[in-house]
Amino acid sequence: MKTLNELMSAGKDAAICLSAANSAPLTYAQLRSLAQYVQTEFNRIGIGRNDRVALVLPNGADMASSFITVASCCTSAPLNPAYRADEFEFYLNDLNAQALVVEQGSSSPAVEVARKMGIALVELVPTPEHGAGSFTLNLAGFPSRAAQHPGPAHADDVALVLHTSGTTSRPKIVPLTHRNVTASARNIANSTRFTEADRGLNVMPLFHIHGLIAGILAPLSRGGEVHCTSGFNALKFFSQVDAVKPSWYTAVPTMHQAILSRAANNQDVIARVPLRFIRSSSSSLPPQVLAELEATFKAPVIEAYGMTEAAHQMACNPLPPGQRKPGTVGLAAGPEIAIMSPEGELLSTGSTGEIVIRGDNVTPGYENNEKANGEAFTNGWFRTGDQGALDAEGYLSITGRLKEIINRGGEKISPREVDEVLMDHPAVAQVVCFGMPHDKLGEEVAAAVVLREGITATEKELRDYTATRLADFKVPRKILLMDEIPKGATGKLQRIGMAQKLGLA
Repeated sequence: MKTLNELMSAGKDAAICLSAANSAPLTYAQLRSLAQYVQTEFNRIGIGRNDRVALVLPNGADMASSFITVASCCTSAPLNPAYRADEFEFYLNDLNAQALVVEQGSSSPAVEVARKMGIALVELVPTPEHGAGSFTLNLAGFPSRAAQHPGPAHADDVALVLHTSGTTSRPKIVPLTHRNVTASARNIANSTRFTEADRGLNVMPLFHIHGLIAGILAPLSRGGEVHCTSGFNALKFFSQVDAVKPSWYTAVPTMHQAILSRAANNQDVIARVPLRFIRSSSSSLPPQVLAELEATFKAPVIEAYGMTEAAHQMACNPLPPGQRKPGTVGLAAGPEIAIMSPEGELLSTGSTGEIVIRGDNVTPGYENNEKANGEAFTNGWFRTGDQGALDAEGYLSITGRLKEIINRGGEKISPREVDEVLMDHPAVAQVVCFGMPHDKLGEEVAAAVVLREGITATEKELRDYTATRLADFKVPRKILLMDEIPKGATGKLQRIGMAQKLGLA
């Protein structure tokens, strides 16, 4: 399969593809009909292949189905519903959006921004009684005009555009073709061995590559079912598991840790609903958390490595009987992976350098950004910006983002190494290590720590503990004990900018 239209044909007509609370189930036949309806309606108002349609919708089945059906004939551009008006104005302008889809009656600031910018405002009217994610589009008052490129999408049309996070620079536009996203869905389905018998519980946000590809497209590419929630809620997770009876879920490490914090009170649910596997991606999963998840759920946990520019997955630990190596992100799982020197030479096994990839799932390049493309691509390889090494068996270990490596007076420190030592302390539930400015050394090591409930520890105790395991220059000079560590929109802990957020810069 090379397009989303082909991907939607993976499921049998009567099989359920999407489900949600307080909705009838949606079948694959209904999803295909919905895609044809969306194509007809957008083509009728002059919007067709490769035209940008921004989606600002609540998390759930409507967001999942609108992403798929819009992308099958136009280009989907999902935006975080939590953005402010100024952010919507920047992104809608940067995308050159032809239309904005919002839920009927939406109070999002995106509505006024679209009106001000003269962008076609399309209201989505949910019809949950006809199926989870079923909807009609309110296009009243739009004049009919021919779309320049009507009909279903082609393999090299752009299915999805997302922006990079822009932590250290202006966000870059990442176009992903149908070939890219279907290749990535296929890679994930191969890693997880999805079948039509699988039912996933999606708790990931659907304006993010992890949720869109791993949470939705990969299981649908094998004819399975996905139950869409309104987003991650640790208080509701186990009741959702009990009601839905999923065979798997995928999440980011902070979500897994929140789930573990409530697991002791939900042993009956865990026993009633055995999971086939648990997947983790989007940031490093501490080996201690992986071990606790496996002990709690009696299910294998597979850590995967993904990024937007690769339409999500690049590497993944194999399911049993394959060997899983905690602390690694597994084997190449789709694209080729190599390690490159700063000068562009491929390095030998065991050498540390920049992780580079190439394959069908990799973006053709950033949009309108020759400088970024010149820096990102070397001899056909995409430079991920991550530092790591491949072992003799091909397992990939990541030492950190190159931009996150702490440079303390010329001594380079991987924040992940410090994280993992602190996570071994019995009082520590969560940690993120980062660089804070220092007037003489340039940077110094700092860490934010959340303690386990009912267990105490002081900053000095934690520093003394790390000093027994790490060279002196790696020991955090500042440890902040916090109730909660600030997270990004997708639930990830973000090292870059943490010193500023916590008032240490």
